[in-house]
Amino acid sequence: MSKPFNRPIRVLVAKVGLDGHDRGARIIATSLRDAGMEVIYTGLRQTPEMVVNTALQEDVDAIGVSILSGAHMTVFPKIINLVKEKGMDDVLITGGGIIPQEDMAELKKLGIGELFPPGTHTKDIVKYITEWVHQHRNF
Repeated sequence: MSKPFNRPIRVLVAKVGLDGHDRGARIIATSLRDAGMEVIYTGLRQTPEMVVNTALQEDVDAIGVSILSGAHMTVFPKIINLVKEKGMDDVLITGGGIIPQEDMAELKKLGIGELFPPGTHTKDIVKYITEWVHQHRNF
């Protein structure tokens, strides 16, 4: 059994690049909030630098990136490199969207957490983030 937290899990939900479709990201943000997490939603058209700087300022436990533009093989490696540069090695980087399975496998090799395709039940995302944070973050 994991130890209790003295604060809610904090998750940054981000839309990176020119992708203007944020319905899924908003649904995920609401589901995480309904599960008791504190959610920071960045809004549309963020850069990887903006996402990581906000994550650092907000002291988040996880960064969730929603991406539908096909730029996932550029965006996720950039985010993970920036996170490492900032010394945020204990922050989960996860996300979802339109990402081919072979690209998901390659991104996981780089250190990205689970990636969720469209149609994933929000309870599965909540469970994954909760379990990861309980196992990897120190409170």
